Amino acid sequence: MTDGYPADAVGEQPTGGEPPARLTIAAIGDLHVREDQASPWREVFAEAARLARVLVLCGDLTDLGRPGEARLLAEDLRGIGIPVIGVLGNHDHESGHAGEVRDILRGAGMQVLDGQSVEIEGVGFVGVKGFAGGFGRHMLGSFGEAAIKQFVAETVEEALRLENAMRRVRSRRAVVVLHYAPIRETVADEPPEILPFLGCSRLAETIDRFRVGAVVHGHAHRGRYEGRTPAGAPVFNVAAQIAKPGGRPFALIEV
Repeated sequence: MTDGYPADAVGEQPTGGEPPARLTIAAIGDLHVREDQASPWREVFAEAARLARVLVLCGDLTDLGRPGEARLLAEDLRGIGIPVIGVLGNHDHESGHAGEVRDILRGAGMQVLDGQSVEIEGVGFVGVKGFAGGFGRHMLGSFGEAAIKQFVAETVEEALRLENAMRRVRSRRAVVVLHYAPIRETVADEPPEILPFLGCSRLAETIDRFRVGAVVHGHAHRGRYEGRTPAGAPVFNVAAQIAKPGGRPFALIEV
């Protein structure tokens, strides 16, 4: 995959030397942990820790955004032995306790990104939730009623927060972590009526201003595993419900 650093020369760019060692990440989204489950993901996380150096979680970690659900997930995350990073999804906001969900997961050692970046073994991970709005020439525009303009403004704000975070990355390689999809290709098998609510091309426009090694997202349970942004950055839909190489619920991706 492509080494990732800002294409507009932000920060120090690499000048020769040995190429960096590849980093294997395990990525999964849409866990939808419920309070009536007991350790539903502990074995999956243990397998991921055997095969990868970093675990990436792409939102909808809880089913209804309840603190009790987050505590169950936190128990499964503790002690897995590799760094865990990720973003929240729309389900994690459902009950109005997203801040508490975030704090519980951070207490278990997860680095929950919300417009921030973190470097792990020479790879910069940048994360935002993203938002809806549609794709390509069918993308919703900021026109008409105030409610429509507010909806579009949410997507624009997420894209701006992603761009600001990308500009702070100084690593030679970058991975973008989202919940909503940045391209239509990885949600293409979903019902056409809901496609505009699964992601937005504004995210891809931001990503393509930088050199990015991989983009991971969830949200679309019946989408497709792999696609590319218009500029060629590889995008992976890692929702647990998506079929992936190797038959595991998580994807193994090298950057």
